[in-house]
Amino acid sequence: MRYVGRVYDSSRWQGFALRPDDIIISTPPQCGTTWTQMICALVILQTTELPDRLSNLSPWLDMLTQSRTVVMARLDAQAHRRFIKTHTPLPGLPWRDGVTYICVARDPSDVALSMDDHLANMDWDGFHRARVAAAREDGLPEPQRAPAPPLDVMTDRERFWRWVDDDTPPTETASSLLRSVRHIESFWSERDDPNVVLLRYHDLKSDLGGEMRRLADRLGVDVPAERWPSLVEAATFDSMRSNTDRTVPSQGIWKDDAGFFKRARSGAWRDLLDEKDQRRYRARVSSLIAPDLDAWLHRS
Repeated sequence: MRYVGRVYDSSRWQGFALRPDDIIISTPPQCGTTWTQMICALVILQTTELPDRLSNLSPWLDMLTQSRTVVMARLDAQAHRRFIKTHTPLPGLPWRDGVTYICVARDPSDVALSMDDHLANMDWDGFHRARVAAAREDGLPEPQRAPAPPLDVMTDRERFWRWVDDDTPPTETASSLLRSVRHIESFWSERDDPNVVLLRYHDLKSDLGGEMRRLADRLGVDVPAERWPSLVEAATFDSMRSNTDRTVPSQGIWKDDAGFFKRARSGAWRDLLDEKDQRRYRARVSSLIAPDLDAWLHRS
Protein backbone atom coordinates (compact mmCIF):
# COMPACT_ATOMS: atom_id res chain seq x y z
CA MET A 1 0.00 0.00 0.00
CA ARG A 2 1.33 3.43 -0.91
CA TYR A 3 1.10 6.42 1.46
CA VAL A 4 1.71 9.87 -0.02
CA GLY A 5 1.66 13.28 1.66
CA ARG A 6 3.20 16.64 0.97
CA VAL A 7 6.20 15.61 3.07
CA TYR A 8 6.79 11.95 2.24
CA ASP A 9 6.14 9.13 -0.22
CA SER A 10 6.28 5.51 0.94
CA SER A 11 7.16 4.31 -2.57
CA ARG A 12 10.74 5.32 -1.75
CA TRP A 13 10.97 2.07 0.23
CA GLN A 14 10.78 0.10 -3.03
CA GLY A 15 14.10 -1.55 -3.81
CA PHE A 16 15.58 -0.86 -0.38
CA ALA A 17 17.52 -3.88 0.91
CA LEU A 18 16.75 -4.52 4.57
CA ARG A 19 19.37 -6.08 6.79
CA PRO A 20 18.14 -8.80 9.17
CA ASP A 21 18.86 -6.73 12.29
CA ASP A 22 17.44 -3.41 11.03
CA ILE A 23 15.11 -1.34 13.19
CA ILE A 24 12.28 0.62 11.60
CA ILE A 25 10.82 3.39 13.76
CA SER A 26 7.32 3.92 12.37
CA THR A 27 5.16 6.43 14.22
CA PRO A 28 2.31 8.76 13.35
CA PRO A 29 3.55 12.37 13.20
CA GLN A 30 3.96 14.11 16.57
CA CYS A 31 4.00 10.90 18.55
CA GLY A 32 7.61 10.96 19.72
CA THR A 33 9.49 9.98 16.57
CA THR A 34 12.65 12.01 17.18
CA TRP A 35 12.56 11.01 20.85
CA THR A 36 12.46 7.33 19.88
CA GLN A 37 15.27 7.83 17.37
CA MET A 38 17.37 9.36 20.13
CA ILE A 39 16.58 6.50 22.50
CA CYS A 40 17.58 3.97 19.84
CA ALA A 41 20.79 5.88 19.12
CA LEU A 42 21.72 5.90 22.81
CA VAL A 43 20.89 2.22 23.33
CA ILE A 44 22.65 1.03 20.18
CA LEU A 45 25.71 3.30 20.20
CA GLN A 46 25.88 3.45 24.03
CA THR A 47 27.38 6.91 24.07
CA THR A 48 25.90 10.30 24.89
CA GLU A 49 28.18 11.97 22.32
CA LEU A 50 26.48 11.25 19.02
CA PRO A 51 29.05 10.86 16.22
CA ASP A 52 26.79 12.63 13.72
CA ARG A 53 23.46 14.41 13.46
CA LEU A 54 20.61 12.19 14.60
CA SER A 55 18.89 12.62 11.21
CA ASN A 56 22.02 11.20 9.53
CA LEU A 57 22.38 8.34 11.98
CA SER A 58 18.66 7.55 11.57
CA PRO A 59 17.54 8.83 8.16
CA TRP A 60 13.90 9.38 7.24
CA LEU A 61 13.89 7.22 4.14
CA ASP A 62 10.64 8.44 2.60
CA MET A 63 11.08 12.16 3.39
CA LEU A 64 10.81 14.23 0.19
CA THR A 65 13.11 17.03 1.34
CA GLN A 66 16.10 14.69 1.15
CA SER A 67 17.50 13.07 -1.96
CA ARG A 68 16.68 9.36 -2.02
CA THR A 69 20.06 8.79 -3.67
CA VAL A 70 21.85 10.40 -0.73
CA VAL A 71 19.71 8.66 1.90
CA MET A 72 20.26 5.24 0.32
CA ALA A 73 24.01 5.79 0.10
CA ARG A 74 24.13 6.89 3.73
CA LEU A 75 22.21 3.80 4.88
CA ASP A 76 24.31 1.48 2.74
CA ALA A 77 27.49 2.88 4.30
CA GLN A 78 26.37 2.52 7.91
CA ALA A 79 28.30 -0.08 9.88
CA HIS A 80 26.27 0.21 13.09
CA ARG A 81 22.89 -1.44 13.51
CA ARG A 82 20.56 0.69 11.45
CA PHE A 83 17.48 2.41 12.89
CA ILE A 84 15.42 4.08 10.19
CA LYS A 85 12.68 6.66 10.60
CA THR A 86 9.35 6.64 8.79
CA HIS A 87 5.79 7.87 9.23
CA THR A 88 4.50 5.07 6.98
CA PRO A 89 2.09 2.58 8.65
CA LEU A 90 2.86 -1.12 8.64
CA PRO A 91 0.94 -1.99 5.42
CA GLY A 92 3.19 0.39 3.45
CA LEU A 93 6.48 -1.03 4.75
CA PRO A 94 8.54 -3.96 3.50
CA TRP A 95 8.41 -6.91 5.90
CA ARG A 96 11.41 -9.08 6.73
CA ASP A 97 11.86 -11.57 9.54
CA GLY A 98 14.38 -10.35 12.08
CA VAL A 99 13.68 -6.68 11.44
CA THR A 100 12.23 -4.86 14.45
CA TYR A 101 9.27 -2.56 13.80
CA ILE A 102 8.71 0.05 16.53
CA CYS A 103 5.53 2.11 16.75
CA VAL A 104 4.93 4.84 19.34
CA ALA A 105 1.35 5.78 20.18
CA ARG A 106 0.18 9.00 21.80
CA ASP A 107 -3.13 10.39 23.01
CA PRO A 108 -4.55 11.86 19.77
CA SER A 109 -5.87 14.91 21.64
CA ASP A 110 -2.27 15.80 22.44
CA VAL A 111 -1.17 15.03 18.89
CA ALA A 112 -3.67 17.52 17.48
CA LEU A 113 -2.26 20.40 19.54
CA SER A 114 1.36 19.35 19.05
CA MET A 115 0.76 19.34 15.30
CA ASP A 116 -0.38 22.96 15.59
CA ASP A 117 2.98 23.90 17.10
CA HIS A 118 4.84 21.83 14.51
CA LEU A 119 3.15 23.46 11.53
CA ALA A 120 3.46 26.95 12.98
CA ASN A 121 7.23 26.47 13.30
CA MET A 122 7.74 25.30 9.71
CA ASP A 123 9.49 27.55 7.21
CA TRP A 124 7.43 26.70 4.14
CA ASP A 125 9.78 28.48 1.75
CA GLY A 126 12.68 26.50 3.17
CA PHE A 127 10.63 23.32 2.92
CA HIS A 128 9.91 23.94 -0.77
CA ARG A 129 13.56 24.75 -1.54
CA ALA A 130 14.62 21.49 0.10
CA ARG A 131 12.05 19.53 -1.93
CA VAL A 132 13.23 21.13 -5.17
CA ALA A 133 16.89 20.40 -4.38
CA ALA A 134 16.13 16.77 -3.49
CA ALA A 135 14.08 16.20 -6.66
CA ARG A 136 16.83 17.75 -8.79
CA GLU A 137 19.47 15.51 -7.23
CA ASP A 138 17.32 12.44 -7.91
CA GLY A 139 16.65 13.52 -11.51
CA LEU A 140 12.93 14.06 -10.89
CA PRO A 141 10.64 16.88 -12.08
CA GLU A 142 10.50 19.96 -9.91
CA PRO A 143 7.62 19.63 -7.42
CA GLN A 144 4.89 22.22 -7.36
CA ARG A 145 4.83 24.60 -4.43
CA ALA A 146 2.06 23.63 -2.02
CA PRO A 147 0.39 26.48 -0.13
CA ALA A 148 1.11 26.82 3.57
CA PRO A 149 -1.72 25.65 5.84
CA PRO A 150 -4.10 28.53 6.71
CA LEU A 151 -3.33 28.39 10.42
CA ASP A 152 -3.87 32.07 11.16
CA VAL A 153 -7.46 32.18 9.93
CA MET A 154 -8.69 29.60 12.44
CA THR A 155 -8.87 29.47 16.22
CA ASP A 156 -7.14 26.75 18.23
CA ARG A 157 -10.47 25.02 18.66
CA GLU A 158 -11.30 25.20 14.94
CA ARG A 159 -7.93 23.71 14.04
CA PHE A 160 -8.48 20.93 16.58
CA TRP A 161 -11.81 19.95 15.03
CA ARG A 162 -10.47 20.21 11.51
CA TRP A 163 -7.83 17.64 12.47
CA VAL A 164 -10.30 15.40 14.34
CA ASP A 165 -13.05 15.43 11.68
CA ASP A 166 -10.80 15.14 8.62
CA ASP A 167 -11.99 12.11 6.60
CA THR A 168 -9.22 12.25 3.98
CA PRO A 169 -8.10 8.66 3.29
CA PRO A 170 -5.06 7.80 5.46
CA THR A 171 -3.05 7.02 2.32
CA GLU A 172 -3.42 10.63 1.15
CA THR A 173 -2.73 12.81 4.19
CA ALA A 174 0.17 13.38 6.55
CA SER A 175 -1.81 13.87 9.75
CA SER A 176 -5.35 13.63 11.07
CA LEU A 177 -7.12 11.68 13.78
CA LEU A 178 -8.14 9.06 11.22
CA ARG A 179 -4.59 8.83 9.85
CA SER A 180 -3.07 8.51 13.34
CA VAL A 181 -5.40 5.82 14.66
CA ARG A 182 -5.18 3.76 11.47
CA HIS A 183 -1.40 3.87 11.74
CA ILE A 184 -1.46 2.68 15.35
CA GLU A 185 -4.15 0.13 14.55
CA SER A 186 -1.89 -1.45 11.91
CA PHE A 187 0.62 -2.24 14.67
CA TRP A 188 -1.96 -3.00 17.35
CA SER A 189 -3.31 -5.85 15.25
CA GLU A 190 0.23 -7.33 15.05
CA ARG A 191 1.29 -6.54 18.61
CA ASP A 192 1.87 -10.21 19.49
CA ASP A 193 4.38 -10.63 16.66
CA PRO A 194 7.93 -10.84 18.11
CA ASN A 195 9.13 -8.36 15.48
CA VAL A 196 6.69 -5.64 16.59
CA VAL A 197 7.28 -3.29 19.53
CA LEU A 198 4.52 -0.93 20.70
CA LEU A 199 5.42 1.99 22.95
CA ARG A 200 3.29 4.73 24.47
CA TYR A 201 4.39 8.34 24.68
CA HIS A 202 2.83 8.64 28.14
CA ASP A 203 4.85 5.67 29.41
CA LEU A 204 8.06 7.19 28.07
CA LYS A 205 7.27 10.40 29.95
CA SER A 206 6.38 8.69 33.22
CA ASP A 207 9.17 6.07 33.27
CA LEU A 208 11.81 6.91 30.68
CA GLY A 209 14.49 4.71 32.23
CA GLY A 210 12.19 1.71 32.54
CA GLU A 211 10.93 2.05 28.97
CA MET A 212 14.47 2.41 27.62
CA ARG A 213 15.50 -0.76 29.41
CA ARG A 214 12.43 -2.57 28.10
CA LEU A 215 13.24 -1.48 24.56
CA ALA A 216 16.87 -2.56 24.92
CA ASP A 217 15.65 -6.01 26.00
CA ARG A 218 13.34 -6.25 22.99
CA LEU A 219 16.21 -5.24 20.71
CA GLY A 220 18.51 -7.80 22.30
CA VAL A 221 21.00 -5.11 23.34
CA ASP A 222 23.00 -5.53 26.55
CA VAL A 223 23.74 -2.18 28.20
CA PRO A 224 26.16 -2.19 31.16
CA ALA A 225 24.41 -0.98 34.32
CA GLU A 226 26.84 1.87 34.89
CA ARG A 227 25.96 3.44 31.53
CA TRP A 228 22.21 3.69 32.09
CA PRO A 229 22.08 6.92 34.16
CA SER A 230 23.91 9.00 31.54
CA LEU A 231 22.01 7.43 28.63
CA VAL A 232 18.63 8.12 30.26
CA GLU A 233 19.62 11.71 31.04
CA ALA A 234 20.69 12.25 27.43
CA ALA A 235 17.24 11.08 26.28
CA THR A 236 15.37 13.75 28.26
CA PHE A 237 13.77 16.66 26.41
CA ASP A 238 15.98 19.13 28.27
CA SER A 239 19.12 17.36 27.06
CA MET A 240 17.83 17.08 23.51
CA ARG A 241 16.77 20.73 23.50
CA SER A 242 20.26 21.78 24.62
CA ASN A 243 21.86 19.89 21.72
CA THR A 244 19.77 20.98 18.72
CA ASP A 245 22.78 20.88 16.35
CA ARG A 246 22.67 17.11 16.75
CA THR A 247 19.02 16.35 17.55
CA VAL A 248 16.75 18.56 15.41
CA PRO A 249 15.87 16.90 12.08
CA SER A 250 15.91 18.55 8.66
CA GLN A 251 17.60 21.83 9.50
CA GLY A 252 16.64 24.62 7.12
CA ILE A 253 12.89 24.02 7.25
CA TRP A 254 12.21 25.41 10.74
CA LYS A 255 11.72 29.00 11.84
CA ASP A 256 13.37 28.10 15.12
CA ASP A 257 15.31 24.85 15.61
CA ALA A 258 14.91 25.00 19.39
CA GLY A 259 11.18 25.44 18.83
CA PHE A 260 11.08 21.87 17.52
CA PHE A 261 11.18 20.81 21.19
CA LYS A 262 8.93 23.66 22.28
CA ARG A 263 6.68 21.75 24.66
CA ALA A 264 4.98 18.39 24.93
CA ARG A 265 1.45 19.88 25.13
CA SER A 266 0.35 16.85 27.16
CA GLY A 267 -3.14 17.39 28.54
CA ALA A 268 -3.46 20.92 27.13
CA TRP A 269 -6.66 19.88 25.38
CA ARG A 270 -8.41 20.05 28.78
CA ASP A 271 -8.10 23.84 28.63
CA LEU A 272 -9.46 23.91 25.08
CA LEU A 273 -12.42 21.51 25.16
CA ASP A 274 -15.50 21.80 27.33
CA GLU A 275 -17.54 18.78 28.39
CA LYS A 276 -19.64 18.85 25.23
CA ASP A 277 -16.49 18.95 23.10
CA GLN A 278 -15.00 16.04 25.00
CA ARG A 279 -18.14 13.94 24.43
CA ARG A 280 -17.98 14.81 20.76
CA TYR A 281 -14.32 13.77 20.61
CA ARG A 282 -15.01 10.51 22.44
CA ALA A 283 -17.82 9.70 20.01
CA ARG A 284 -15.55 10.33 17.03
CA VAL A 285 -12.79 8.09 18.39
CA SER A 286 -15.27 5.34 19.28
CA SER A 287 -16.53 5.35 15.72
CA LEU A 288 -13.03 4.71 14.37
CA ILE A 289 -11.35 2.10 16.59
CA ALA A 290 -12.16 -0.88 18.79
CA PRO A 291 -12.72 -0.35 22.55
CA ASP A 292 -9.54 -2.18 23.61
CA LEU A 293 -7.33 0.02 21.45
CA ASP A 294 -9.26 3.11 22.52
CA ALA A 295 -8.72 2.29 26.21
CA TRP A 296 -5.01 1.58 25.73
CA LEU A 297 -4.44 4.69 23.64
CA HIS A 298 -6.14 7.06 26.11
CA ARG A 299 -5.03 5.45 29.36
CA SER A 300 -3.27 8.03 31.53
